[in-house]
Amino acid sequence: MSTSENLLEVSTNSSERNTTGAKDWSEVYEAVRWIQLVMALLSVLGSASVIVCVKSQRLNRTPELQPLFLLSVSDLLLAVCWLIRAALFSQHCSSLNTLCYHLHTVEQILYMASFFYTLNYVLNLYTGIRDKFYSCINQVPLQVSSRVIAALLSGLFPVLLMTPVFIQGNISQCQANFSEPYRCLLMPTGVLYLTSQHQQPITSCARLRTYRLAVFLASFFLTLLSITVLAVKARCIYRRVVTSNGYLGHQQRASFRAMDWRMLLYPLVFVLCWSPAVSLALLWLVKPSAGQGATGVALYVSQAFTSASQGFLNCLVFGWTRGRLHRAGRRVLSRDRDTQTPLLRTQKKTSYQTLRTG
Repeated sequence: MSTSENLLEVSTNSSERNTTGAKDWSEVYEAVRWIQLVMALLSVLGSASVIVCVKSQRLNRTPELQPLFLLSVSDLLLAVCWLIRAALFSQHCSSLNTLCYHLHTVEQILYMASFFYTLNYVLNLYTGIRDKFYSCINQVPLQVSSRVIAALLSGLFPVLLMTPVFIQGNISQCQANFSEPYRCLLMPTGVLYLTSQHQQPITSCARLRTYRLAVFLASFFLTLLSITVLAVKARCIYRRVVTSNGYLGHQQRASFRAMDWRMLLYPLVFVLCWSPAVSLALLWLVKPSAGQGATGVALYVSQAFTSASQGFLNCLVFGWTRGRLHRAGRRVLSRDRDTQTPLLRTQKKTSYQTLRTG
């Protein structure tokens, strides 16, 4: 048998295997499609509500909430991308392969940007806790450092990492590997397969796929390690806040408590949302065949629930911590109403409102 006949046979068998896999997983893909639609819609509403809240109160200009505003924007764009990809499920058109391929590349840029903006926000929470604590202890004005460079790099770095995928993917026509409608759902599933028309670019496409998974995993673990270190350091500072009875007032303690909750909850949301996707990516790299079994199905469905819900969960964290801080401030002001002069009460209310913007 000639080499060309062997390649054609491999191509045919591989296509048949993928077609069979698609039929076996058809119910899973349909369920994932609706889960993705619902969770992405919730994330759009959640991220948009945070953006509207921050913009309506002109808090996006404050150094403490600029990173949260940028994180919410990235979550919003990512959720919109999830919605578009879910809407393209089972659509049939000649340009769907190319569209799904490019959407997936844009999607990876957005969720990597979400990783880095999460890190940027946690970093700003930590520096805010640290600077406020030392300013209170040493009685010096709070110095706000410039964070523009970190914010720009958080959005620019994912674009630079994914530029080779755009360029080389189009040169090698890797969109031919997105010929199934479920390729527009979440991250691509299954293995790359040969077609008789696209035998040459398969090696470069396989390398690009490995590169994308490696960049995704490296970005996740870098972000996870960094926010863990920052959370531990912030917790140490908060312990000092608790023991500093003679230096901090009730309003300041309420502000520190809210920032400490955010320092804990935002990293937890990050881990919850992306753990299934990371586990599935590791499974593809270590044992690709296991991704077609029950473990792969469970992780894939879990990924649909969690990955598309980050904007919604971040909105819940923001609303809950802001509500706790507001209630704590009201209790403090009510407690002091009968024990202080009107001038002191006005000064404390102004001080609390300043702290609440953090």
